[in-house]
Amino acid sequence: MELPSSYNPKEVEDRWYSTWEEEGHFHAREDDGKEPYSIVIPPPNVTGSLHMGHALNNTLQDILSRWQRMRGKSVLWMPGMDHAGIATQNVVERLLREEGKTKNDLGRESFVERVWDWKKHYGGQIKGQLKR
Repeated sequence: MELPSSYNPKEVEDRWYSTWEEEGHFHAREDDGKEPYSIVIPPPNVTGSLHMGHALNNTLQDILSRWQRMRGKSVLWMPGMDHAGIATQNVVERLLREEGKTKNDLGRESFVERVWDWKKHYGGQIKGQLKR
């Protein structure tokens, strides 16, 4: 077997992440007799990409979760997602202002559709970033 000349972290991370998902490592089991430990990630607002503040917070939670798992606990690290949408609404309204429009110009249905489109794009992006 020939070793590659450079390390490709994406290839390694994707392979291991898939293995961990298939083997259920991201699911806590209440019937395993282990002491439970959980952290619920406060939901990031769906306002774009995650930033260094998110990275610091998530790194600390990841460290605590892994440490508790190594101590033999049944660990659940549950990511949250913004459900209220106020920050998301503000971002979409700002983008509309840049177009010279308001949410009232669009009407309720079109504005709500625009917010959902934004959330679909950036909500998925944030979830993907949290996996890494």
